[in-house]
Amino acid sequence: MNTVNTLTENTTYDLVVLDMAGTTVADGGLVEQAFTAAAERLGEDPAAMIDYVRATMGESKISVFRHLFGGDENRARQANLAFEEAYGELVSGGLIAPVPGAAEAIATLKDQGRTVVLTTGFARVTQDAIFDALGWRDLVELTLCPADAGGRGRPYPDMVLAALLRTGAVDDVRRIAVAGDTSYDMLSGSRAGAGIVAGVLTGAHGETALKEHGATHVLASIAELPARITESEA
Repeated sequence: MNTVNTLTENTTYDLVVLDMAGTTVADGGLVEQAFTAAAERLGEDPAAMIDYVRATMGESKISVFRHLFGGDENRARQANLAFEEAYGELVSGGLIAPVPGAAEAIATLKDQGRTVVLTTGFARVTQDAIFDALGWRDLVELTLCPADAGGRGRPYPDMVLAALLRTGAVDDVRRIAVAGDTSYDMLSGSRAGAGIVAGVLTGAHGETALKEHGATHVLASIAELPARITESEA
């Protein structure tokens, strides 16, 4: 006989997995700028790509280029490299900043005894460039990009599950809280079985899209997350 696995005690969320661009990092549209630069460097028309880029915000960038170039792996990798280079140049130019209250929210989550992991759809080199630009190298104990989780980024659950496996912070996926600004963040969190999948309104997608793709909560910004998690544990 099948039984439903339910928690018999108050749920605590000891692992918090946070997206970067649009959620904890305000990049002012640099993703679109970098995609435009990458397309132009390859002699492509960025206007023919931008709608798909916007619709798939949060997805691994190499996956986006594979789709745009019809599965041509060599072309996709060339485009991805051009994108990462363009984004890195923009980041190094000081065009990013923390989302207001993000660093404080992360500090509060850690003070509450939670393990915080930052994830991205960018390559490691770009992720590191963002950390350097913000002075966030030592902000959290673990950061993940798609390559750290077997190569599959969002909307797959792999990075969330990799965070669980690498930290050992929880023994049940329902004790994970995930937060992001895109539909793909919501899909990734819900597919991983996270107990809280919080959408924030500081990035790519609005409340309707976030809820349609699995958001259990929609917040004005990441600054609200520590309080909302605490409320959910009461």
